[in-house]
Amino acid sequence: MGDRLKGKVAVVTGSGRGIGRAEALALAAEGAKLVINDLGGAWDGSGSSQTPAAEVCEEIKKMGGEAVPNYDSVATAEGGENIIKTAIDAFGKIDILVNNAGFLRDRMIFNMSEDEWDAIIKVHLYGTFHCTRPATVYMRQQRSGRIINTASISGLGNLGQANYSAAKEGIVGFTRTVAQDMARYGVTCNAIRPNAATRMTMTDELKGKIAKAAAAQGITKPEDIDKYFNQMFASKPEHNAPIVVYLATDAAAYITGRTFFINANTIGFYTEPQITSQINKDGDIWTLDELLKAVPEKLCKELVKPA
Repeated sequence: MGDRLKGKVAVVTGSGRGIGRAEALALAAEGAKLVINDLGGAWDGSGSSQTPAAEVCEEIKKMGGEAVPNYDSVATAEGGENIIKTAIDAFGKIDILVNNAGFLRDRMIFNMSEDEWDAIIKVHLYGTFHCTRPATVYMRQQRSGRIINTASISGLGNLGQANYSAAKEGIVGFTRTVAQDMARYGVTCNAIRPNAATRMTMTDELKGKIAKAAAAQGITKPEDIDKYFNQMFASKPEHNAPIVVYLATDAAAYITGRTFFINANTIGFYTEPQITSQINKDGDIWTLDELLKAVPEKLCKELVKPA
């Protein structure tokens, strides 16, 4: 085990499986003490089980580390407070918070129910807030802390994920503002857009779509389909852990309010949104006739018109 996080206390939500588990194990490997939070639900959020969180705690203890489980849901304010309180009660403080918990309820927007929308917003966006708010109270008092939130490339737009996309892109805006709120107290807040083949992404429906895509390219042999599949999903949960650990260290104290992309061994750094073109007019407001001419010729000239 390393010691670059020795003496630090970390909470990782949704760390019973997948990306969260990989992040927790990597933090523990650098000496952090862990709260392993996981409700133990299915990939769609249904059900619950204490087994996943308990098993990860045992893995960390076998590594020579310290970890305690927590089974609260991040979707409620009480759950978020209890998660952070678990760290305070067990270890006396909280230095690192990784907001990772979540699940999927995919549906095309014209078929999406209010419950499917609310469930995703609650666990991802509300869940990030519910844990961050109580954590920042302690971090502000101790004038130090690291918060790493989990966004997604789906936030940039993804078929059938209006609820998930909205929640994840909301987390990016939340990250930027928390970074500003907490900067004077020595607390950083960043986000990652991870990629990984997990039980959330590797559904039977997705596998079927991939098989059809392979067949459309003339790939029909089972071994070739497997190779095609592995190429598309080369990123594993473990690929996302190193940058999270780095952002949790003192070495990353100068990075805050930023977003990182991970895909296998590629780590990307996003620039902040910026205006790339603009049109200006003196005098009265723009008329529609003027915009019909100026938008395609100047403001959006880089866009390709449909045939």
